[in-house]
Amino acid sequence: MKYMLLIYGNDDTWAALKADGMDAVMDRHRVLTEETKAAGEFIAAQGLTARNARVVQLHDGVPTVTDGPFTESKEVLAGYYLLECSLDRATEVAARLPEAPYSPIEIREVPDEE
Repeated sequence: MKYMLLIYGNDDTWAALKADGMDAVMDRHRVLTEETKAAGEFIAAQGLTARNARVVQLHDGVPTVTDGPFTESKEVLAGYYLLECSLDRATEVAARLPEAPYSPIEIREVPDEE
């Protein structure tokens, strides 16, 4: 089964990660990436930026566009991992992400294509 680990964060998250040292944070991501690649679980991973982000919504058939990735939430989507593994393994990897002590990591099942 495929699982997407959605990494959320906010200004407090970024401050805490910077205090941890960004080199150490990135090293933890590299370790998890290499580990999941070696296990044949890794499909993709990517950080996301708020630069040029937009929110688009239709109102009476007319698109409304606002700047920023911000919907009605306290955190923004900051990145993801896409893995092919068990739910227990996805949960284990999510708990090891450097952002997990500071912000939620959401695990979503990706349905197989039919």
